[in-house]
Amino acid sequence: MKYGFNMLLWTSEVRPEHFELLGQLKDWGYDGVELPIFSHDEENFATVGERLIELDLGATAVSVCGPETNPIDADPKVRAAAVEYLKRTIDMCVASGATLLCGPLHSALGEFSGTGRTEDEWERAKEVLSDVGDYAAESNVTLVVEALNRFECYFLNSHADAARFCRELGHPSVKMMYDTFHANIEEKSPADAIHACSDEMAHVHISENDRSTPGHGQVRWDETFDALKESNYDGWLTIEAFGLALPELAAATRIWRRMYETEEQLAREGLAFMKANTEGE
Repeated sequence: MKYGFNMLLWTSEVRPEHFELLGQLKDWGYDGVELPIFSHDEENFATVGERLIELDLGATAVSVCGPETNPIDADPKVRAAAVEYLKRTIDMCVASGATLLCGPLHSALGEFSGTGRTEDEWERAKEVLSDVGDYAAESNVTLVVEALNRFECYFLNSHADAARFCRELGHPSVKMMYDTFHANIEEKSPADAIHACSDEMAHVHISENDRSTPGHGQVRWDETFDALKESNYDGWLTIEAFGLALPELAAATRIWRRMYETEEQLAREGLAFMKANTEGE
């Protein structure tokens, strides 16, 4: 098992001014970090990648699509823009050394049609991600689609649907992930949800129901970790927590009050919690 931390708790773009923090995460015991990729500053991502190598930290990455790069849009020009945007995002993964790119790569975050997804949208997403999946394969990057709760998207809300999407697509470089925050809203049983998607699951976000310190909330952790063990999952467990450090991110994630003592407390206790549930420490 590898333990990671999503850098969105501190920043939407890791830059040299965050290198001291990267060193602290290494000292605290993390194996790697998850890099937000919302811009395509390749020189910066290469610099970050060099620092990660120096620290012996692994990397994953997370990104989102917007309305102008929506993979399920009816306009072919918008879908073409989605393909190009995702390919450039993969280039940033290569520059930084990130081995997988996760997030709601299937549709635009926060965009709603007023109805559920359509079969046409399903096929459009498959077409876009098949194209991008080929590029990811050439780049040795795995795309990992994420199901989100109903308040953030309408295209994929359950982990079973995300797994079905990947099975139908059948691309070796396009997988899906499990997220405990979204599961806490959408899934009736964490164990059933994990078992339903384990054959396509390539990444896991560890996130409390209030987006703060894992283990300090209401997520059904015992069932979650038991099911991960039963599924023989042995990839990244990456904490995804949000705070008030970034006003624009706080607005997007609907975080209006401080949910933890300090970022260091969250990171240290979160790592200890993950290890206690996977290694018996």
